[in-house]
Amino acid sequence: MLLRTWRFITLLFAALALTMTSAHLLELPQKMDYDASLYTAVNTTMYRYFAIVGGIYTVGSIVTAIVLAILVRHRRATRRWTLAGALALVLGFVTWLMLVEPVNTQIAAAQQTSPTTVPALWMGFRDRWEYGHATGFVFQLLGLSALIVSVLVEIPRGYHRKVSY
Repeated sequence: MLLRTWRFITLLFAALALTMTSAHLLELPQKMDYDASLYTAVNTTMYRYFAIVGGIYTVGSIVTAIVLAILVRHRRATRRWTLAGALALVLGFVTWLMLVEPVNTQIAAAQQTSPTTVPALWMGFRDRWEYGHATGFVFQLLGLSALIVSVLVEIPRGYHRKVSY
């Protein structure tokens, strides 16, 4: 029962984390056409809770996936897919740390010291920020997919259960 519950929690966190980067990916084409003032207005207001809630989802998905990998360490096929999923989630977070967070830090500092420079600063960092999120999306999607496969590989071939309604 512990393993099933932990798998559920892990898959839930990984799916919720994916929603954050998925939203960024879906917005990307439109936002790349925004002028500096609109882009700044959107980016400095819309994503306030992404950092808080998204951080909980992202770190939660990584921690639970690592714990899950420990729990399934004696199940060969499951272990491999679970480790792959955990690694992909970690890589997604590392991508965010390397590409997105430095931009967030510089923008936040500029808002405090010289707010008039923020639109130009955003324009200079826009590609890095947007494509950093897109790269994170790919890793998170791979991570969630591997975690789902880690469950599916334990279903015996030819297993059909009759369901009565």
